Amino acid sequence: MQIVSPSLLAADFGNLERELDMINRSNADWLHLDVMDGVFVPNISFGFPVMKAVARLCRKPLDVHLMIERPEKFISEVRELGTMMMNVHYEACTHLHRVIHQIHENGMKAAVTLNPSTPVCMLEDVIQDLDMVLLMTVNPGFGGQKFIEHSIEKVGQLRQLIDRTQSRALIEVDGGVNAETAPRLAAAGTDALVAGSYVFGAPNPEERIDQLRALGRSN
Repeated sequence: MQIVSPSLLAADFGNLERELDMINRSNADWLHLDVMDGVFVPNISFGFPVMKAVARLCRKPLDVHLMIERPEKFISEVRELGTMMMNVHYEACTHLHRVIHQIHENGMKAAVTLNPSTPVCMLEDVIQDLDMVLLMTVNPGFGGQKFIEHSIEKVGQLRQLIDRTQSRALIEVDGGVNAETAPRLAAAGTDALVAGSYVFGAPNPEERIDQLRALGRSN
């Protein structure tokens, strides 16, 4: 069974409370919050005022993905949301090991994201400290992009690293998750799927969530 973390970025922000009611009713495991600063990625999404409102209304654990420069500056603000998983980019952290431990010291699980061009081997020295690795299967910054095919092989590489080092880290993927790619990602070794428009754009989002959750992991 896959963990499913719908991405709020694809929700109807004109009806945000209704969208969060749907998430609360559904079997979604987490809620994924994509925070973009217009610097690290070429787009701006939402900030802490919106996230505080979401945290107040959402009953699912928060999976906060910071696509921003110097994410360590906001560890305390992310913690105050009641965040379960704080996710920072490898490419945005000069002192990644320190940031991972600061996240843990603030009572959250620590995840690191890799952009499509960043190889899995870059996590060799921190993989045992991580609770999760998020592989971007599109270039970050915009929703609705085409899935990068090499991502399937990359999931397998990360699974091998995790198994070899006996790390507890989960594998999450974000980008282009749909009916065609999700089974392949699950078979390659993912534990968690982030889905945006595939869930929020569906006639029956709760059914889509259930379909994703039902996918097994083969290795």
